[in-house]
Amino acid sequence: MKKMLPWLITILLAITLIVVAAFLLMDKIFPGDTSEVNQAVQNVEAKHLTADEIVELTAEILDIKTNLADPDYIASIDFAFQLDSVKAKEEFEKIKDFKIKPILIKTLADTKPEELNGSKGKDQFSSKLINIINKTLTEGKLTQIELTEFVLATI
Repeated sequence: MKKMLPWLITILLAITLIVVAAFLLMDKIFPGDTSEVNQAVQNVEAKHLTADEIVELTAEILDIKTNLADPDYIASIDFAFQLDSVKAKEEFEKIKDFKIKPILIKTLADTKPEELNGSKGKDQFSSKLINIINKTLTEGKLTQIELTEFVLATI
């Protein structure tokens, strides 16, 4: 037993060091969604617009109803999309039915009900949508998404 004790201590110490190193390097090896959200938040510029400018640059998609990642939940959401220019809004209006709606439905289908809880969850969801939708726009970019109506219910 006395000869095995140093080996056991060495093995336990090695395992402990490996676990501590893995824990410290976890964020670098497996980056989470928070890096996307932080990047999206840093890219958003705050401009003060008049009410008329907001109306001129805002497009709506109403009455999106779909299941979430948990099939027991259904969401009904109305969206307001604020774009950075009139040209961007015109392009958005042209493609919203066959490009933007499917993006919204797919993103909601991958979202768990817990991820939409509270204002923080809705803000993270909006940031995720901004990143995805901006990749499809060729003229201008999407600056803000507001959930104008939100209902989450069990089936």
